[in-house]
Amino acid sequence: MCINMAKTIKEERLRWITPIINKEVKLVDASKVCTYSKRSLERWCRRYRQQGEVGLEPNTTIPRTNPNETPIQIKEQVIKLRKTTNLCAKKLHWRLKKQGLIVPERTIAKIIKKEGLVRKYRKKKIKYKYIKATLKPGELVEIDVKYVPGRIAGKRYYQYTAIDCSSRWRYLKIYDNQTNHHSILFLQDVIQKFPYRIKAIKTDNGSIFTNYYTSLNKRSDLMIIKTLHALDQYCKEQNIIHYLIDPGKPAQNGKVERSHRSDQESFYNRNIFKNYKDLQRKLVLWNTKYNNLEHCGLGGKTPNEFINNY
Repeated sequence: MCINMAKTIKEERLRWITPIINKEVKLVDASKVCTYSKRSLERWCRRYRQQGEVGLEPNTTIPRTNPNETPIQIKEQVIKLRKTTNLCAKKLHWRLKKQGLIVPERTIAKIIKKEGLVRKYRKKKIKYKYIKATLKPGELVEIDVKYVPGRIAGKRYYQYTAIDCSSRWRYLKIYDNQTNHHSILFLQDVIQKFPYRIKAIKTDNGSIFTNYYTSLNKRSDLMIIKTLHALDQYCKEQNIIHYLIDPGKPAQNGKVERSHRSDQESFYNRNIFKNYKDLQRKLVLWNTKYNNLEHCGLGGKTPNEFINNY
């Protein structure tokens, strides 16, 4: 003999009260063998007579009213700001705090999650703990080059990027080529624009930054005298240390690589450029916006605020 088990709560309740409704068993006798109380059976029978099988559905345990619930006006403001800026909960908390509205970070996270405005990230299996070194503005600046997506007026352009590891202050410039000469010109502009003295820079091992891994300057050619790269020569004249990341380790230049991702998602994917001047003009506006954006690494401050109040 095979007896199928109930799959839902409604089906389980219906099995107990069906004999009582059909007057096959008295409620008092059923309560003696039932795992539920007599009062529960009476309540289920009353709901079944009034609403049918729908009345046997379990009610939600969520409270109908909450005295500490966030007002609807604040929720709407958080949702609107999230859709407009696409900032995370922590940055939204800082932005609202500057506007005189204090909303806890976890409350903001729950609001945007309930509205389906959160991004689904991959779960990381391994978590690394890094020791963060305290740096001063200008103590280390990461420099890299990003290809401008596609061609503009039939020509390819390159974006040189420099970001200060301490303040996250950033400077961008577009060139129609990437050579040793352009790298030196860009570094000269960065030195002129940045309000503090630059003590060291960090780049990858591209030929526009170093010749340590190219032609006759490989590590295996130890017997050949190495020529000094033009950028290294300029850094030596300016008393600037030039660090190189390990080959195949772009994460060591993580700050500038992360800023390139922001450029792609928030700038290049949302704009169309007519010519070089249009690209340069919009890039200046975007870089100004970036330097006035709150950063988690700065505790809610913007790069300009960090530099001005340092």
